[in-house]
Amino acid sequence: MKKNLKYIVSLVLSLSVLSGCDQGFDEINTNKVDPTSLAPSLVLNKAIISTTYLDGGSTLGMLTYNFGIVQQIITPYGSSLSGGNYNQINNSNTPLVWVNFYRNVVKQLVSVLDQTKDDPLQSNIYNAARIWKAYAFMILTDTYGDVPYFEAGQGYTNEIITPKYDPQEAIYKDILKELDEASAALDPAQAAVVTDILYGGNVAKWKKLGYSLMLRAGMRLTKVNADLAKTYVQKAVAGGVFQSNADNSVIRHTAIYNNYIANHLAAREKTNFYLTAPFVNYLKTNNDPRLPVFAVRYVGAKGGPEQVAARASSAPKDQIGMPVGYNDVTITSTLQANGVASLWDYSQVNLTTVLKLDAPEFHVTYAETLLLLAEAAYRGWVSGSAADYYAKGIRANMEQMALYDASATIKEADIVAYLSAHPYDESKALDLINTQYWVATFLDGNESWANFRRSGFPALQKNPYPGSEIKGDFIRRLPYPDSEIVVNSGNLNEAITRQGPNNLDTRVWWDK
Repeated sequence: MKKNLKYIVSLVLSLSVLSGCDQGFDEINTNKVDPTSLAPSLVLNKAIISTTYLDGGSTLGMLTYNFGIVQQIITPYGSSLSGGNYNQINNSNTPLVWVNFYRNVVKQLVSVLDQTKDDPLQSNIYNAARIWKAYAFMILTDTYGDVPYFEAGQGYTNEIITPKYDPQEAIYKDILKELDEASAALDPAQAAVVTDILYGGNVAKWKKLGYSLMLRAGMRLTKVNADLAKTYVQKAVAGGVFQSNADNSVIRHTAIYNNYIANHLAAREKTNFYLTAPFVNYLKTNNDPRLPVFAVRYVGAKGGPEQVAARASSAPKDQIGMPVGYNDVTITSTLQANGVASLWDYSQVNLTTVLKLDAPEFHVTYAETLLLLAEAAYRGWVSGSAADYYAKGIRANMEQMALYDASATIKEADIVAYLSAHPYDESKALDLINTQYWVATFLDGNESWANFRRSGFPALQKNPYPGSEIKGDFIRRLPYPDSEIVVNSGNLNEAITRQGPNNLDTRVWWDK
């Protein structure tokens, strides 16, 4: 009996101890640091950041294709750096826009839209995400043509893992519709979303961004549907586009969060990429005060180790652009004629101004908007003087240089002198306007390439590289990733049948 009593007492004490250990168990074992969900506004920020560059490797798509196709920046090297410089397919770099946008940007934006569409208190976040989704898909479809759009990014929400490819015409019509609706629906009366990385919750600026993007998207259709283009250009102007450089859509960087193109060209690719002769010669011939902001030359350098500050010059008279159409061996045949000591002696992008590590990256700017308005005015689609828009567009871009660094500020006298020496000429309107757009979009390879295909300006000469894989004069689109053959071949083949061969020559719908 005593043994049983001892056992019962012992059991009661044990249970009491165990019960005491149970107290606060849930609270102790709840992770209060790692979030289980994120506010849609923060996910939208991540999508905006991801639209530029996630890492140094992702910059290679821009460096090897976009900049080279529009003949602003080029490399003489092949292998992993081949692309627009040789007019060849480089399967490592052609998929980079696709991979980043679908795995990151689109997925994040679809998530934001799904979380906010039925919440009136988050309607501004919802409509801002619609505007940014339109911007992201313009880049995607301008790069590849027909792409998954209406079913894109719905793997998590609706288990659509093989989305169908939509015709670019349908994509652009919906982009314009989305920009129209979302811009109008933004409500300044709602509390500001102060975590907004672009505008700090300033709804008026988001509206201007939406309408400025509508202007850009509308002008993209000038060759294929002028009536629709005119309609949306007029809607954009009526809604209210950018009014100053303070409205620019821009990602700002710091010494910690770097501009990845700058990071890449200041490190592993420092000696590999150069400003082209067509770009430098245009700026130099026209005494453009942006040349010393864009360019630096390590005068007399005979190798990478000699590209040092002591040799650096941004003086316009010293700049010599690298001719296109050469590799690292054949480029040596150009050295004597161009007065350079080696290929390392050609001009490069200035790493102390437009590509310093904390240099901003621009998405849509006041200068670009004005130049598009200049063309729209020339076509008779909007009121106002094409000459006035043209001059203001050039001025806006020159004033934008100060946003890179104080040392990049262009003096007022130099702006006035340039505008006086380069007046608008109605007989050369499209050439003048779109060549200035080429300069104003420097370092935004997506927009430079898209507008070059749309307008046909500047009037660049074909890259004469003998190993070219294209039949036409310029690369018109990038091929779909090989991974799509594995994971979505049926829809991919339908798109190819509709659009044309999956190569560098096939034109996207609006590029006629």
